[in-house]
Amino acid sequence: MKGRLYGVGVGPGDPELMTIKAKKTIESSDIVVVPGKTVENSIAYRIAKGACENLDDLNLIALEMPMSKEKKTLDQMHEKAARQIEIWLDAGKNVSFLTLGDVTVYSTYMYVHQRVVKDGYDAAIVNGITSFTAAAARLNTDLVERAEPLHVIPATFQVDEMDALLSLPGTKVLMKSGKEIGKVREAVLASGQKAMMVENCGMENEKVYLDAKEIPDTASYYSLIIVKEPQEEAE
Repeated sequence: MKGRLYGVGVGPGDPELMTIKAKKTIESSDIVVVPGKTVENSIAYRIAKGACENLDDLNLIALEMPMSKEKKTLDQMHEKAARQIEIWLDAGKNVSFLTLGDVTVYSTYMYVHQRVVKDGYDAAIVNGITSFTAAAARLNTDLVERAEPLHVIPATFQVDEMDALLSLPGTKVLMKSGKEIGKVREAVLASGQKAMMVENCGMENEKVYLDAKEIPDTASYYSLIIVKEPQEEAE
């Protein structure tokens, strides 16, 4: 009997935000895949370790997931990871693949998941708390009210369209600003909208910026900006 693959969202950073279902799934798996060159240096591993007391007693295996934008390189690495996982599934092993935040939001794991499912294997998703809902909670604010729309934007990939994207109605969540964060900040300031940022939400090195003017020229990959339209004052 073939094993089953689970994509497990471990949440944004704080181990206490990892779901009970994620914890149970990880602890009952034969193999736990950790994205990264080594297990110990993986952020997903460190989050899970804070919730799963016996994590180090499990069969932990690191699989490198590149941060490249080159499609050919990405395809090769995703294919390699899928083939390795299928070997374990053929051996009857249940496999959990850890991923930050929620599995369904800009997750590298999903490219592996899609390949494994296409090849006829059983795979399931264990969703986690998203980085943008955690960041809104950290900022003690909501994301949207009444009929406001919510736009989730991978900023580093669309920095040249930022002016147009910021003109969209409702709240804009700018993820993955990365090396383009300076340009993103300037576009936000030019838009005249209110913006706040949380860097490394829920982690030990978390930083909070309550105004767009405070956002630095450099920040970690795990930086998220919430942009809201100015609220009209009640008469």
